[in-house]
Amino acid sequence: LSLYSSPARETKYVENPKTELEEGVSRLRHVMEPYTAWCQLGLWLVFSDLELTGSSKVKADSSLCSGFFSEGYEFLQKPPAGFYPRLGVISFAGIIGLFLARGSKIKKLVYPAALMGMATSMYYPQQAVAIAKVAGTQLYDWSLQGYIAVEALWKD
Repeated sequence: LSLYSSPARETKYVENPKTELEEGVSRLRHVMEPYTAWCQLGLWLVFSDLELTGSSKVKADSSLCSGFFSEGYEFLQKPPAGFYPRLGVISFAGIIGLFLARGSKIKKLVYPAALMGMATSMYYPQQAVAIAKVAGTQLYDWSLQGYIAVEALWKD
């Protein structure tokens, strides 16, 4: 056996067929493409507005996305105390969720979101309680509607 050469292998690449979920996401991305391009233009206008000076200054206020991006940019320039460590812990929880979610695609959606939600609720307990109250009432309403629908089907 030679150390410097290897025998040529005849391999054939076979692409897996797309699932319904992948097709749906692909269609959604194609539908949303003009809107994301519009927001990217707004982001470009915000950053060009920050870089240009004098008479050639671009006005970014015409874009609806510019207010959102400029507020986010200002927030990241002067974050509250402890923001980046909190962000790191929440992001790390999401990465751990991805690591633990080997197997099904549902796990890959649920585990990172659940772990990031738990990490976020440690740092922002008041907001977590408010979200849990709203989610609880929504879940109760949905279950009640489902019960009524099943009961109506059963009686018929």
